[in-house]
Amino acid sequence: MVPVTRTVPRRERGIGLVVALLVLLVMSLLATVLMVSVNVDRKITSHGLRQTSALNAAEAGVGEALARIRSGDIALGANPRAVAQVFNVAAGSVPVLGTDSTGFATAQPAGDWLPYSTTGNRSDALTVQYKTDANHTVIYRYDPTKSPRIGVYTSGNPIYVVTSTGRVGGDRRRIQTEVIQKPVIVNAKGAVVAQVGIDFSGNADVCGYDHVANTPAGTRNPQCGPYEKDHALYPGLPGAWSEGAISPGGSSSQAGNPGRLGGQTGFYSGPWDCFNMTQAEFYSWVGGPVDPPPDPPRGIFYVDDDAIHQNNSGDYAYHGGDGEGLLYVDGSLTINGNFTFRGLIYIEGDLKINGTVWILGGLVVKGTTTVKIANGDCVVLYSGDAISQNISKYGANFINLSWREVP
Repeated sequence: MVPVTRTVPRRERGIGLVVALLVLLVMSLLATVLMVSVNVDRKITSHGLRQTSALNAAEAGVGEALARIRSGDIALGANPRAVAQVFNVAAGSVPVLGTDSTGFATAQPAGDWLPYSTTGNRSDALTVQYKTDANHTVIYRYDPTKSPRIGVYTSGNPIYVVTSTGRVGGDRRRIQTEVIQKPVIVNAKGAVVAQVGIDFSGNADVCGYDHVANTPAGTRNPQCGPYEKDHALYPGLPGAWSEGAISPGGSSSQAGNPGRLGGQTGFYSGPWDCFNMTQAEFYSWVGGPVDPPPDPPRGIFYVDDDAIHQNNSGDYAYHGGDGEGLLYVDGSLTINGNFTFRGLIYIEGDLKINGTVWILGGLVVKGTTTVKIANGDCVVLYSGDAISQNISKYGANFINLSWREVP
């Protein structure tokens, strides 16, 4: 059989190569589109991860700010223009700031610092300031008994504004939160409260009318009048309350509603009654006993050497200083020198005063013998806000009033 030879027309020669090239081109385009899509997805994913990390860092910055407010490290005082900024630098390398600003080095452990602040850029530094009016002349406070709850009040807790900026790579997240420290509810009976009798003499001066928390140190009767709250709204407490007799003498003064209230019943079963807590709740709150007593006493302290050393001495002394918060002494206390305190002092034993003592808040003495406030110069002005705010500063949780992201 003779093989048949097929002749391919000239116009069909090379068509297979063209088809192959077209297929290759389509596959290349598909591969390119796939690579671009993968790269875009990778960038989007990386951006999302950096954004999340930046937000987490910003939230961690808020945590440091609140911890340093609670510890008393950041204290803005009564200055509505006060600003505290925390920088990601080591101690000694904090940038120089303006008159109303205070700089701090981060409290993070040395090494791998979280990026929620900067080394020198003030606009992105971790910042704490008060909520104020537009001119930064008055501090806004939160008072749940008023309407609206936020306003320019003499009562209530100041509102802190914390701004924290997290940066990871080129991504940045900034959050701003407004917080207050949870108010401490105080069950007060008077400016000076004792289970035993009280003997006032010398220059002892007590006042049970409710005073504002920013009453200047050294203020006493009758100059304390401008710092007393409206008696119609805040009728006040006794200047002195006792289960025993109260004996006034010398140039001493007792003012309040009434000035003296002796022969009463119902003294506190313990310091926990002052805060409407159970005994277990109170000891869990104040923490373990300390000895020697902190000097100055700024914070919440339970002073008791018996619980530590079992030596049954229980005698403590302060020789001046400025304290605030809660000082609970399971023993006797002697105060010498110039001593000021804002908050509540609760003494299980006896009290001796030989120096110049000024207390804004309250003084409670269980005592074993008559409390003799005779020597030195003692002034105790009742202030529910001073007790609540200065104890809340160290021992209360924070309440978020707002939490938002800002540009």
